[in-house]
Amino acid sequence: MKPKYLLTAVAIVAAAQTGFAQYSQDALRFSQTQTGNTSRIKAIGNAGTAVGGDLSSIGGNPAGLGFFTRSEISITPEFNGSNINSLYQGNSMNSSKGSLNLANVAAVIYSRLYNNSSDKSQGWLSLNFGISYNRTANYYEDVTYGGTNRSNSITDFYANDANNNKASNTAGDIYDNTLGRWAYDQNLIDYYAGDTYRSNATNPVAGQSINPNGYAQMSTAYRTGGQSELSLSAGANYSNKFYFGVGVGIANIRYNTTTRFVENGNANVITDFGPPIVTATRPYINTYSQDQSTTGTGFNLKAGFIFKPVNAVRLGASVTTPTWYNIDDNYNEEMATRLNGTNQFVPTANYPFRYNLTTPFKATGGIAVFIKDYGFISGDVEYLDYSASRLSGDYSATRDNNDIRTLYQSAVNSRIGAEARLSSEFFLRGGYGIQGSPLKSNGSDIKTASGGLGYRSGDYYIDLTYSRMDYGSQSVYPYEIGTASPVATLNRTINNVFATVGFRF
Repeated sequence: MKPKYLLTAVAIVAAAQTGFAQYSQDALRFSQTQTGNTSRIKAIGNAGTAVGGDLSSIGGNPAGLGFFTRSEISITPEFNGSNINSLYQGNSMNSSKGSLNLANVAAVIYSRLYNNSSDKSQGWLSLNFGISYNRTANYYEDVTYGGTNRSNSITDFYANDANNNKASNTAGDIYDNTLGRWAYDQNLIDYYAGDTYRSNATNPVAGQSINPNGYAQMSTAYRTGGQSELSLSAGANYSNKFYFGVGVGIANIRYNTTTRFVENGNANVITDFGPPIVTATRPYINTYSQDQSTTGTGFNLKAGFIFKPVNAVRLGASVTTPTWYNIDDNYNEEMATRLNGTNQFVPTANYPFRYNLTTPFKATGGIAVFIKDYGFISGDVEYLDYSASRLSGDYSATRDNNDIRTLYQSAVNSRIGAEARLSSEFFLRGGYGIQGSPLKSNGSDIKTASGGLGYRSGDYYIDLTYSRMDYGSQSVYPYEIGTASPVATLNRTINNVFATVGFRF
């Protein structure tokens, strides 16, 4: 199995300007999830570990199910709006994309337990069961950046690939289905004295520059899909003091991306090896395309507790085991070149592949302080170690796992939120969270601010929430040629609107 090339807009790390296989990037992407929550918990910054009594407990801390005294059901649709500002070679661009999704559907069945104690508030009081569908990650976005590169060309990258994949020191004897072989066949690179391949765009035989105005380059990526989890949980109430819960999650991955990198320039094509060697300058348009379609299923286990030392204070904690995934990946690549107005042969390659992914273990602790009937303040701290992710399967995963250990790190996520009762029926909520960067270098924390309103009356309720996620500044490398690799800077923000409608019975 040939590893994927690092020539995509999804390249997330090039701290040392050294390439790494795509699967280590996928391991990180599929490990960065959030608990699927209702609008209420979204509004308080997802700081719901110790709150309890919300349907978000099914996929989060299952101990919170023990607080229910009635059965309940709710549905939460969401609007997701992605916006990305890019800067490449001094040129700024913007791309945006919106999508409608189902964020959460959940139900809990209240089951009272009977005991022989004379004090009915003591002992095991209830055992409640919940089921929920949660959207835990969203991949809908468009990424575009481009500009004029006056320093180098993607053909330099192709030449390096050819030199790394030579079958022998004979011109054109390059391994099949490699970028170097394709570029050689399309006259973008040639074999020169010294037994090396060089770019026809930046290393002409005559030694003069044939692209003094640089190379017009454009990168686009179109992504869809997401991650979701079906959660089955149970939570018990002991003496209205201690709450304990366990659960299992059945996780699902669906990720699709199409990327294109287009370069316009001039190539000094050898027309006669001579002697003397005769060359002719020809304009070209080169397009390198990649398509990835990934699906996967897995499962994890959850357990948690909430303890009330006094009625006004709740202390909670939960753990989630790694999610063990089986993943099917279908990757395609293609190179098309139009040289001197003539289309060249367009080679394609397909790499279907199946592998296993183990995501990090997660531990979360939280506290919630209730101020009589006026509302509450809550906070969470969460720990996970992204460098503990592991890939395995019917291939040598050593390189990928070494990249994971070398490039990724442990992270702490912190969240705080509050709910204020404005009247007997209306509530005001707000929250803020920081998701620690999983990268040892060149990474940014994800910061989320949220706010919302709630209306609760009798047997039904309606909650509305707005949240904004700021991913900070991110560097991506369209291709890698050592320290001269071009870099694009992306600033990504996500604007979400959630609406929950729930009923008690």
